[in-house]
Amino acid sequence: MAGDERQRVERVRGSRRARLTPVEGTLSDSDAEATLRDDDADPEAPRGPKGANDDRLRRDRPPHY
Repeated sequence: MAGDERQRVERVRGSRRARLTPVEGTLSDSDAEATLRDDDADPEAPRGPKGANDDRLRRDRPPHY
C-alpha cells in the first residue's frame, strides 16, 4: 500500500468498535464471510468419484448434532 491507498480508522457512533475504510481490490466483510462459508457451493454435490462408504458417511451425524 502506498501513500493514499492506506486504510483509515473511522469511528462509529453508538458502537464500541471502529471501522476501517475499504481498499480497492479487497473483499467487503460480507463477501469474505460468504467465501469462508462457501455459500455458492452445493453441500450435497459430490466432489470427485464416489467411494464405497460415501453414502454411509453422509448419513452419519455426530452425537451432539
